[in-house]
Amino acid sequence: MKNLVYDCIVIGGGQSGLAAAYYLQEAKRNFIILEKSEEHLGSWANYYDSLTLFSPAPYSSLPGLPFPGGANVYPTRDEVVQYLKSYAATYHFPIHSRQEVIKVDKESNIYTVHTSSGEQFRTQSIICASGAFVNPHIPDIPGMHEFKGELLHAKDYRNEKEFKNKRIIVVGGGNSAVQIAVELAKTAHVTIASRSPIKFKPQVIAGKDIHFWLTILRLDQSNWGKRLLQKSSDGVLDTGIYKNAIDQGKPDAKLMFKAFTGNGIVWADETRENVDTVIFATGYIPNFEYLSGLNVLDASGVLLKQSDERIHFVGIPWQTSFASATIRGSGKDAKKAVHSLVKRL
Repeated sequence: MKNLVYDCIVIGGGQSGLAAAYYLQEAKRNFIILEKSEEHLGSWANYYDSLTLFSPAPYSSLPGLPFPGGANVYPTRDEVVQYLKSYAATYHFPIHSRQEVIKVDKESNIYTVHTSSGEQFRTQSIICASGAFVNPHIPDIPGMHEFKGELLHAKDYRNEKEFKNKRIIVVGGGNSAVQIAVELAKTAHVTIASRSPIKFKPQVIAGKDIHFWLTILRLDQSNWGKRLLQKSSDGVLDTGIYKNAIDQGKPDAKLMFKAFTGNGIVWADETRENVDTVIFATGYIPNFEYLSGLNVLDASGVLLKQSDERIHFVGIPWQTSFASATIRGSGKDAKKAVHSLVKRL
């Protein structure tokens, strides 16, 4: 076991972990980042090829380094990947790659962090930034295990090339589901299936991106703004491209099917249809199994409200605002977590 005791260990080297590192470094704390992959990119390198952010470049930055591009530039996946690489290189963060955390113990107010490589690291506090977009959520649908076609999660989708001329159902009603379905509809017969009709929200209002208005009105920086946005969070941000595509039937949209068959699905009206592939764009579940021995999670793996005072979290959806799990919201939540952590050290 290493004798050194760090002030803090950050678990996860994606956007939230890097934001936390920025503020830990600013506070002159002794810390390291443990990242399970070769590079500190979180989930970004594994997203589908055509992914673009729904926030423009000026509203997609981590603390201390503006994202390059103007107000009308919506960064692509590869541009985000390059930005994260540049960010870590700029600040020379102490990142330990290929160190997947599998367990955390606590004894006499010191945590021991165990990794899959067999190493152990000791620390006074922990920031969990291991990602809200790691463990895919796929709902259990009757007959699913009988289906002989292909079942995928959006996490495993890359591009439309291998799906040419296939019959595909994309499940979900959010931005990722719509982006993937519209892309696939260029070369395949695609339906997007959702539990309620898809709602579209304007990306641009009075000539300004919606993130401009959210910022100047402080809607994503206050508790009342958070409550307001939570009530109206359903929907897809759109300049008109996606709604027009669906209105033209490329893809078409239906309410969620009720069951699988061996060769396809059963729609709500009992119509049966053969299907080649079903892609679930249905979100993710938290990735904090390594904390299971510390009494900070309930039986289902959800964080308890009253948890250990020296374990902090960043990157959880709706943690402090609707932007918490996004690149632009990481800095605000990380600053708050580090401030609280430093007070307790």
